[in-house]
Amino acid sequence: MKSAYELAIERLNKANPQATPVKLSSEQKARLAEIDKVYRAKIAEKELWFGEKIQAAREKGDEEANASLEKQFKTEIQSLRDEMESKKDQIRSETGSN
Repeated sequence: MKSAYELAIERLNKANPQATPVKLSSEQKARLAEIDKVYRAKIAEKELWFGEKIQAAREKGDEEANASLEKQFKTEIQSLRDEMESKKDQIRSETGSN
């Protein structure tokens, strides 16, 4: 006899089969870790670069430049995160790579 938890999981899996966890190979896990490492470095680089520029704009009292830099910073960080997730999704969707 199945527990209520097992029955609920089965119903969820039937409702959304793509939500079922995927087993990843050790190679895929390593590639995902490498992508994380690379993109964390890229994001940190952007944080440093924009941080200096934003701080300089604040010190000058240039609110327009500050707002523009903050907007650009958020856009670039989101772009990097989207790119990272796209690459990770490609790896996760690979099958039979062992």
